Amino acid sequence: MDYAERRAAFPAGNGGPDDMQLGWLQTFIAVYHTGSFTKAARLLGITQPAVTQHIRGLEADLGKPLFDRTPQGAEPTVEGKALAHDIETPITQINAAVDRYLDQTSSNRPVHIGGPAELVTARVLPSISPLIASGIDVRISLGESPELLAALKNGQLDIAISTIQPRCRGVEGLPLTDEEFALVASPRIADSLPAGLAAADFTRALEKVPLIAYADTVPIIRRYWRTVFEIPPPAHPAVVVPDLRAVVAAVVADAGFSVVPTYLCARELTGGQLVTLLDPEVPPINTFYLATRSGSQYDARLSRLYDLLAEEGRQWKMTAQE
Repeated sequence: MDYAERRAAFPAGNGGPDDMQLGWLQTFIAVYHTGSFTKAARLLGITQPAVTQHIRGLEADLGKPLFDRTPQGAEPTVEGKALAHDIETPITQINAAVDRYLDQTSSNRPVHIGGPAELVTARVLPSISPLIASGIDVRISLGESPELLAALKNGQLDIAISTIQPRCRGVEGLPLTDEEFALVASPRIADSLPAGLAAADFTRALEKVPLIAYADTVPIIRRYWRTVFEIPPPAHPAVVVPDLRAVVAAVVADAGFSVVPTYLCARELTGGQLVTLLDPEVPPINTFYLATRSGSQYDARLSRLYDLLAEEGRQWKMTAQE
């Protein structure tokens, strides 16, 4: 259930110390979890000035500052952290109660699912297509795990598939599946590297080859480098593109090398368009979690989708060898 639907179902009062608006508290929790007024506005589907107005109204009523504005976003004050600790669970319970109330009159409300673009495209949508065909309406949100979990916590999503294990109150996470990472390049790039090098010499040789990365912070490559080589990763990628499918395409086209999940490049590995540069005894992996709000599966449609994803996730082929 989204923010606008909840506000329409239970209109707020005029504000003030004796009539604090529920929406202000929901906005506060959104800012607290995203660390940003802008990201909170995007999650809630309202404008950034509206978020600012809500937080200022709440601070005025409480007589305490709740956030410090910084170049990085919004940092909760001591009072802000204390308030979040006190109201997180009640806000989650209120949102769930409103969802139950509205579901009594809107049995075909869409189920909102969020996840990484690549996994949703390659695995999630094919897995849930039978339920979509049976009449369940679904709305998909694509994004990174911190924002998806914040959207789940604040009621913008019903299910989130996250690479971060949920550890906040009111959210439950089930290990869903593991993705395996491989260091890959095109055959031409691979042939240009000296054979039989020790690990240290091998990483130095790779420094001469352009690195294709998912993000400037190279999180996937960092995990591989620290797990396999036990050293920091290359610091300066030549290309950054926030879609792993595009990373695979660039590597196939001889642009450079990268570390990618094997389920996204199994066809290219089988067809010889890509080769693995190393075959470590224990390949680095990453776990996906199927996350929902505690107690949210009262909705039969949501429960069916959750159960289907949990079952299908155990059968997804996520490594090149499967």
